[in-house]
Amino acid sequence: MIIHSSRWPQAALTLRDHAELRCDYLRNLSGVDQETHLEVAYHLLSLTHKHEYCVKVKTDREQASIPSVADVWPTANWNEREAFDLFGIDFPGHPNLVRIMMPDDWVGHPLRKDYEPLDPEV
Repeated sequence: MIIHSSRWPQAALTLRDHAELRCDYLRNLSGVDQETHLEVAYHLLSLTHKHEYCVKVKTDREQASIPSVADVWPTANWNEREAFDLFGIDFPGHPNLVRIMMPDDWVGHPLRKDYEPLDPEV
């Protein structure tokens, strides 16, 4: 399922709260660089109904931004920080969106396909 980023906060609540869906657990989320755009794949589980879903939310490469769902699924907290750090995707509404893996002074986002390290030997 692909959801527009502007509709993602409401869709996330619907996925979690709808009686027939009950996606009560976010297994993980992954940033993906598709070269023309970035996206985040959210892997959701319904522990109640034993269903699995994958929701993709696309965003622009130049101003990558997807609303945070850390208040909907607490497991999104660190996963969003990782996508922010490694792909440069902003998650407005995140409670503490800071780098989690790379040093604070690191330049760029190493999992983007156009990333060029300052020292290719490292």
